[in-house]
Amino acid sequence: MPFDPPLMLETTRLVLTPIRATDVQALFSIQSDRVGMRYWNHPAWIDLKQAYVQILDDLAALEAGTQLKLAIREHVDGPLLGIVVVFAIDETSRRAEIGYHLAPSAQGKGYMHEALSRFTAYLLDELRMRRLEAEIDPRNVPSAKVLERIGFQREGLLRERWRVAGEVSDSAVYGLLAREWQDRADPAPR
Repeated sequence: MPFDPPLMLETTRLVLTPIRATDVQALFSIQSDRVGMRYWNHPAWIDLKQAYVQILDDLAALEAGTQLKLAIREHVDGPLLGIVVVFAIDETSRRAEIGYHLAPSAQGKGYMHEALSRFTAYLLDELRMRRLEAEIDPRNVPSAKVLERIGFQREGLLRERWRVAGEVSDSAVYGLLAREWQDRADPAPR
C-alpha cells in the first residue's frame, strides 16, 4: 500500500511523521526501558545497534508500502516521544494491525489517545481500511483503556501467546470496524 510522502499528521498538540535515522538514540531509550517493555512482544533492547537495525527495517518497509511507522512528537523537529505503526496490511480485505508505544516520560498526558485517534482516522477515513486490529497484553490496563476509548472492542484472548524473557503471557485481541468508527461519539482530535 503506497503511503503519500511527505506524510505528516497533526493534532492539537502533536505531529506524527515517519521515523527518521536521527531517532535512533530516542528509540533505543524507549525500547531499552525494562519497565516500559514489560508488556511488549520482545525483551528490552540491550544494544544501540538494535535501534539502528529497526529504523533501517522501518524505512525499507515504508518504501515497500508494507508498514508505516510514525514518530510522535510535540513539533516537527521535536524529540521522539513514541511511535504508532500499521503493519500486516491485507489490501484485499482492507485490514491491518496497529501497534504503539510511548516513552515513560510522555505517559499520563493523553498523548497516546491523541496520536492513536489521529492515526486511526488516517487509516480508516483516508486510506479506507475496513478493519483495524491490535494485540496487547491483557495486564496492560492503560493500553486497553486507550483502545477502548477510541472505539476498539475486545474480541478475544489468545492464551499463553508469547514467551518473552522467560515470562509467558496472554494476548487480548481488539478490533475496530470502519463502520463503527464512523458512528463513534468521541471524534478524533485534529
